[in-house]
Amino acid sequence: MRPDLIPNLDPNPLPAPFWVFKLLLVVTFFLHILAMNAMLGGAILALTAKWRAKEPHRHRLFADIARKLPSLLPATITIGIAPLLFVQVIYGQFIYTSSIIVAWPWLLVLLFLLIAYYGFYFASFQSGKQPGKAALAMFFSVFLALVIGFTYSNNFTLAQNPTQWAQKYLKDPSGWNLNLAEPSLIPRYLHFVIAAIAVGGLLLMFLAASKWRTDREYADEVLRFGGKAFLYATMAQFVVGFWFLFSLPRDIRMIYLGDYPLASEALRTRNIRVAAVYLPGITAVLILVMSVMRELLRDAYLKPYFHPEQMRVETQWSVFPLFLALFAGGVVLWFIMLKRYGLFSGSAGPSIKTSPVAGELK
Repeated sequence: MRPDLIPNLDPNPLPAPFWVFKLLLVVTFFLHILAMNAMLGGAILALTAKWRAKEPHRHRLFADIARKLPSLLPATITIGIAPLLFVQVIYGQFIYTSSIIVAWPWLLVLLFLLIAYYGFYFASFQSGKQPGKAALAMFFSVFLALVIGFTYSNNFTLAQNPTQWAQKYLKDPSGWNLNLAEPSLIPRYLHFVIAAIAVGGLLLMFLAASKWRTDREYADEVLRFGGKAFLYATMAQFVVGFWFLFSLPRDIRMIYLGDYPLASEALRTRNIRVAAVYLPGITAVLILVMSVMRELLRDAYLKPYFHPEQMRVETQWSVFPLFLALFAGGVVLWFIMLKRYGLFSGSAGPSIKTSPVAGELK
């Protein structure tokens, strides 16, 4: 890769130390991926519930999830703006170039987001009146969300492989390129999609916790359905994780695998405390760790070309503390909104536990 094919660093100085932007990138991406996983995984499980959940709860479960999606999608978009901006600040010379090469799919993301947003709203309003049309609208919105994720994976894998830029652009300068020849593209993409299904299962566990005291029969079905989704998605991650691992170059392979014995315990004993408190907490920690590993992987790819020590830094101390205070306040407000919205409603003490029933998990 000729150095002259990589744009020069932005001459404007960073308004804060490099490590601050890197930390903010990890934190905001972590929050974004939580919202995105809940949105996408919840939508996929809503569609699955409409045909796979047991009667008489399947239509109610579909409607309950559908009503949450119009809020989860804008949360995904709003929080996702921050890590995208931080990526552009740090890796602008790479992400801008790859965005030009895949220009049209990248621009279509905005249109697809808008259509998906309307589709989720339609499904939310019509889930109780016209469930068939609501499911069709949700299916189309999920499809667009999957296309958007695939576009992001193409752009970001291309951004970390500058050696592919000239070949792709000279072959087709129209802007309709994708990075389909990248060996890690498909497993990387599936890694995020399957993780979304697992987090969608956790969303259902929260829903079960909120109904546990008032409607035990329905809550038990929601817990069963969400727990199975979490377990199956986690098992699938082992396969995709190994695929992703061995698709990486030998010198930068990293491990993205984990184990969830608590998920089996939550399902076996119907322990809503484990399902709605401990399991989500461990999952959140794992996602945070994987967010850090994602950045380490990007830096490993770009090590020959990216030299952060060359960036100029002129910290704007007059506004930097205010920014951090507003950022922290915004995160706290976000969690308060989630609590008010009902995602964390319904407490479950350690004693809320039923005996395992033989043959119940068929």
